[in-house]
Amino acid sequence: MNRFLQWVLAATLVCGASVFTACSDKEDNPVQVQQRERVITFEGIENGRDMGSLVMQDGRTVRFDMLVRSGNLATATDADVAILKNRYHLSDVFDFRFDGEVAAAPDRVIEGVNYTQLSTMPAAFIAAMSSGSSSTDPIDTRDVGALVIGKAFDPIAQEFARQLYPAIVTSAEAQAYYGDFLRGVLTAKGGVLWHCSQGKDRAGWASAFVLAALGASREVIVKDFDLSNQSYASKVEALEAQLRGKDGADEAMAFIQAMVGVSRENFEATLDLIEQRYGSLSAYIENQLGFSKEEQQQLRAKYLTN
Repeated sequence: MNRFLQWVLAATLVCGASVFTACSDKEDNPVQVQQRERVITFEGIENGRDMGSLVMQDGRTVRFDMLVRSGNLATATDADVAILKNRYHLSDVFDFRFDGEVAAAPDRVIEGVNYTQLSTMPAAFIAAMSSGSSSTDPIDTRDVGALVIGKAFDPIAQEFARQLYPAIVTSAEAQAYYGDFLRGVLTAKGGVLWHCSQGKDRAGWASAFVLAALGASREVIVKDFDLSNQSYASKVEALEAQLRGKDGADEAMAFIQAMVGVSRENFEATLDLIEQRYGSLSAYIENQLGFSKEEQQQLRAKYLTN
């Protein structure tokens, strides 16, 4: 199981090291933020989007140019940095990767920006991935595409993919770190960016918690999470093309979707788990993450507009 954990985590966590034939869906276009749209096309940062314009249950919307979710900043270009500084007035970056990931692809340092690392991957997963080496050693993620294909038909691998999100949201350490993150968003002096490696799983849960604290409906939260599939659609398609027509292809392609993109089904099942175990997502934010109702009201006053 340790060897399996090693590769599955690599597949889930890292895309930025050119482990796929075409690791980026981006072409050589200049940095641009589509006017009043959420998607941010960076030169060297994957899966970027502004949280602005999302409508909360009370009718207010999230302000533009304040909250950004993305992949890691290891290959951020000067143009990327310029947009983060000039448009977003970036003051804080939250990185949900663990030490080995950070060592392999450290974020570009942006002058004047506070960096906070909050590893929300459960400790047991990290220990298995780091078996035989230090948890701070860089993680070798070469040829991940072939590894994902190689395990796509494995029922154990498929089940492991389904259990990743429940492991994150039920981890006491991850809960504490996500609570710290929410308080960091509340107290930030400027724009806030959060990421993991690909900006889809751990950063996706961070976005879900921000939106829940701001008063979003489940529908809005799920739709935002699912948008990461647009960023990684070509990678998923390229791998799934190798599986079509084979016995068990449906389950295998669901595995590819979860590992390279995101699984909406797994995400919604984990939201159901939160409701069953903790009462509601709102109760989870308050009690498990320790982010009080008063703090949530302050967050809304800061980031919502009529």
